[in-house]
Amino acid sequence: MIRVGIIGGGAAGLTAAAFCENAHVTLLEKNEKAGKKLYITGKGRCNVTNNCALYEFFPKIVHGEKFMMSSLNAFPPPAFMEFLGSGGVRLKTERGNRVFPMSDKSSDIIKALVNKAKEKAEILTDVTVKSISRDEVFKVETDRGEYIFDKIIIATGGVSYKATGSTGDGYKFAKVFGHKIITPVPALCAIDLISDVKLLEGLSLRNVRASVTLCGKTFSEFGEMLFTDKGVSGPIILTLGSYINRYPLKGEKIYIDFKPALAPNTLDERLISDFGEMPNKDLSNILTNLLPSAIIPYVLAQSGINPRTKGHSVTREQRYALGFSVKNLAFAIKGLADIDTAVITSGGVDLKEVNPKTMESKLCEGLYFAGEVLDIDALTGGFNIQCAAATGRAAGIAASGGTK
Repeated sequence: MIRVGIIGGGAAGLTAAAFCENAHVTLLEKNEKAGKKLYITGKGRCNVTNNCALYEFFPKIVHGEKFMMSSLNAFPPPAFMEFLGSGGVRLKTERGNRVFPMSDKSSDIIKALVNKAKEKAEILTDVTVKSISRDEVFKVETDRGEYIFDKIIIATGGVSYKATGSTGDGYKFAKVFGHKIITPVPALCAIDLISDVKLLEGLSLRNVRASVTLCGKTFSEFGEMLFTDKGVSGPIILTLGSYINRYPLKGEKIYIDFKPALAPNTLDERLISDFGEMPNKDLSNILTNLLPSAIIPYVLAQSGINPRTKGHSVTREQRYALGFSVKNLAFAIKGLADIDTAVITSGGVDLKEVNPKTMESKLCEGLYFAGEVLDIDALTGGFNIQCAAATGRAAGIAASGGTK
């Protein structure tokens, strides 16, 4: 019987174990329990997949879309949901086709994955893999002795959230077998600013548009965001972080449009009306009808207008400058937030060196990769865990000689 070793007990590793057939399977997990990173996903609720049509799913994959076509077509969201259901978890679909456990507890997803994995594999926790080598078989050196396998699946994750065990071990193991590693960078991360925004910390905005232009290409997202002590975060910022993480950032600016629904001329008419209704009030007070109070000093500063200017004395040029700032408030970018705070890692094992149907290395027979260790990352909304599960399934089937 084929001996299959799986390194890593996250979504990819557990799914890989569950789909191994007619093999002796051993899963080695460095943490005290499997699925540790899953505990914190979706703020503890675990947005496990996204039940949209695949033609909508693929564009949400930022890197690796073409590579993922085979495994996702073979194991789309409905199939993953059915698989989880057979592991004992009830699911629900919320806004944006995001799928969560009915209980809103990530522990239920982990239990389901562990239950399915245990049907096929022995799960050993608190085992740290030190090295992997290969002669005629794979030898895995751990802090608990040596293990011998015929096939190996590396599903160790990336390098974000190191406290969950994602410390980049898989990259080290892959390099031993000649694999190229695309430099890991943060994905789904906050953006740090050069501009001082401490006074805006905690300010949450809805229905705004944030845009960044890099190398002649503009990335723009509409929705919710918030200010932190160092910069900006929130859904649309996390998305922008994933789009711009492989570009050199040298003081470029992020532009916030606070009124994307208003055309410039419509906004100008609104300003004229507000100034006419409150001609003797200071601009800093008049603008509270249009903008959050905390942001007004920044808008006026960029416009070059004294906050104490009265409504009746605003010139046409000042009004145009003010309208422009409302729709284009600029903040200088320092860079992306630290990778340890990123939701996921972008980068990893070069996809050109991996078979997209089986996840087997093109450089070393019997070596497979699954999940975040690969150079695959997607947007927020359940897409990343689905990709991890799909690659895990493909690797588990192939490594154990299956044909599902």
